[in-house]
Amino acid sequence: MAEGLVVVRPGALTTVQDRGRPGHAHLGVPRSGALDTAAYALANRLLGNAPGAAALETTLDGVALRALASTVVAVTGAPCPVRVSGRPVAWGAPVRLPAGAELEVGRAESGVRSYVAVRGGLGVPPVLGSRSTDLLSGLGPPVLSAGMLLPVAAAGPDPVPTADTCGLPGAPSELVLPLRLGPRADWFTGASLAGLWRAPFRVSAMSNRIGLRTEAGPALVRARAGELPSEGMVLGAVQVPPDGLPVVFLADHPVTGGYPVVGVVPPGPALDAAAQARPGVPVRFSAVR
Repeated sequence: MAEGLVVVRPGALTTVQDRGRPGHAHLGVPRSGALDTAAYALANRLLGNAPGAAALETTLDGVALRALASTVVAVTGAPCPVRVSGRPVAWGAPVRLPAGAELEVGRAESGVRSYVAVRGGLGVPPVLGSRSTDLLSGLGPPVLSAGMLLPVAAAGPDPVPTADTCGLPGAPSELVLPLRLGPRADWFTGASLAGLWRAPFRVSAMSNRIGLRTEAGPALVRARAGELPSEGMVLGAVQVPPDGLPVVFLADHPVTGGYPVVGVVPPGPALDAAAQARPGVPVRFSAVR
């Protein structure tokens, strides 16, 4: 029997993701990749997969898949109900998926994005060294749709572990983002920068894989007029558009931008938490010196 997974229910937004394709900004290609890097890595580790194996990233309401051949899967990230052919099974642990069985990954109970890994990883063709779907450039496999066949790669030699550390992450009740000022902090008034540390913003419903948008906080006020020529952008850059409300660039961010960058959130746990922050969650910036 052919190996693979058939998409029964694609969910609101489900994409194939791996560790992304960094190093191609000079070609105008974003890095892409899983937003919650720790949850993605754990899903692969639970199955003995290679660290860069491709998995699915769901958004809020999960996904349903039917197995063409027996395999093992794991679901991590945002906690959610997981069922195999209607029977409840473990979240955050390896689960046997028999041939013909349907895996139902339900709505996130907290957080935003869940990760569904399969033993061996998804075998979609790589583009520029990555199997990630890039929503900005359109590179990589398309967003999942009903009836799509997802090939599964051959499993490696490492066995499926019997146990792993898997704490219940949940969604952050407050998102605290460490911010290293620069390169364009001098474009804003001292009073605005002081307010950046003191007052909370909120996660906007307009947030997506490109960037976490903020709302309801004190707008940053420019200290100088005019516009910048387009500059290179990096993961975690905090750009300030004309409305003065910061935007934190995530994995599918553009490689250039013309609005000033007040600072950068270093890659790590804070950006992983940003991937799970729902609209309305308070956002605070803390200074990195």
